[in-house]
Amino acid sequence: MSEKNVEVVRSIYEALNQGDWDAASRPTDADFEITFQRGPNAGIHRGRDTIRAIIEDQREAFDASIIEVKEVFDSGDQVVALIKSRLRPKGSDAEFEIRNGHIWTVRDGVALPLRGFPNPEEALEAAGLSE
Repeated sequence: MSEKNVEVVRSIYEALNQGDWDAASRPTDADFEITFQRGPNAGIHRGRDTIRAIIEDQREAFDASIIEVKEVFDSGDQVVALIKSRLRPKGSDAEFEIRNGHIWTVRDGVALPLRGFPNPEEALEAAGLSE
């Protein structure tokens, strides 16, 4: 496993958890893009400013939003991260979890595209890592 690529991905999640967009975006390409398969933001989103606006918009609905990296797999220049997001809606004591899978392409320490999948199994299958 390319430890450098894994550390790039982990550093992005850690910075997002701390609300530090500058640190989260630093290891991304200027034309970084995210593709969401489903949901209110389904589609391809390109550019740091666009992605920042989407993330900030999503987080506005929550008093707490933490991303836990549960497992990481190496697949060439791709890093597959299986994550669990813990969310607490604004004004609520209730917390819920969402499990997703992300496939990051990382080259020379720079994150290029990210593909998000609504569940970990779909991400593993897309990366050719499913059983």
